[in-house]
Amino acid sequence: MNGWSASDIPDQSGRTAVVTGANSGIGYVTARELARRGARVVLACRDDKRGRAAEERLRAQAPGADVEFAPLDLADLASVRAFAAAFKSERLDLLVNNAGVMALPERKTVDGFEMQFGTNHLGHFALTGLLLPLLKETGHGARVVVLSSGLHFLGTVDPRDLHMEHRYRRWSAYGRSKSANLLFVHELARRLTAEGSHVVAAAAHPGYAATNLQSAGARMEERAWAERAAELLNRAVAQSAEAGALPSLYAATAPGVRQDDFIGPRVQLWRGAPTRSLRARWTLDDRASAGLWAVSERLTGVTYDWR
Repeated sequence: MNGWSASDIPDQSGRTAVVTGANSGIGYVTARELARRGARVVLACRDDKRGRAAEERLRAQAPGADVEFAPLDLADLASVRAFAAAFKSERLDLLVNNAGVMALPERKTVDGFEMQFGTNHLGHFALTGLLLPLLKETGHGARVVVLSSGLHFLGTVDPRDLHMEHRYRRWSAYGRSKSANLLFVHELARRLTAEGSHVVAAAAHPGYAATNLQSAGARMEERAWAERAAELLNRAVAQSAEAGALPSLYAATAPGVRQDDFIGPRVQLWRGAPTRSLRARWTLDDRASAGLWAVSERLTGVTYDWR
């Protein structure tokens, strides 16, 4: 992995990828680099205007790229089902579950879930379940990549209070949702292995990368000083979105990625070339991952089919 960069991405010609949250930041860079290597890329984005603008921008930056926008709101399970139903392709090689929200004031999804848990985990759990049959049909080389965070160390999922109704704390909620991402990948990888599937499930995190996530919560609450502080901190210490996308791109395309790998920057969970990353022990707990899986199927109504 030493010095791995976007120039090391293998040829993706003939492959199809779905990237959620591809209208900006890490998701946009991930989609652009996959398209530059020849993949057909679907930009799955919540906002129609921003999604179509991203498609136009990507076409300008990667002439001849095979890209298209498709609406997907992970905070609305009806939208997730509509996206999956409308997705028409003979194959699906890469599902990059990139979209997410960070440290928002207390909000609920359309279906009544805590917004960060509902968007970052449950929406992607449902989407993956609905698209997994096509990934399995594609077989060799197919991968599911889920974007977690080094901040998953802030806390794990509490099955007694999944939606933090007892006491909501925005950063704890974010950490829990990112631990949920890792527990999901752990259980998905375990089940794929048990089935003998050739689909690989891996996770990644960007380190500290400058995106609009850091200031979104402050913007929602109209706390101008906090929004400005986040922007200044990004400029001072964060790495670029291009660098932050490398772990996702590595997990999605590099040879040798294994089931349940967690790829992140090599320097203190913060910056640098991608490598296998540290993770909290609780994200490797079989009992916790199986429990989260069961409750996720119940809450989303999406049941995975296994042979």
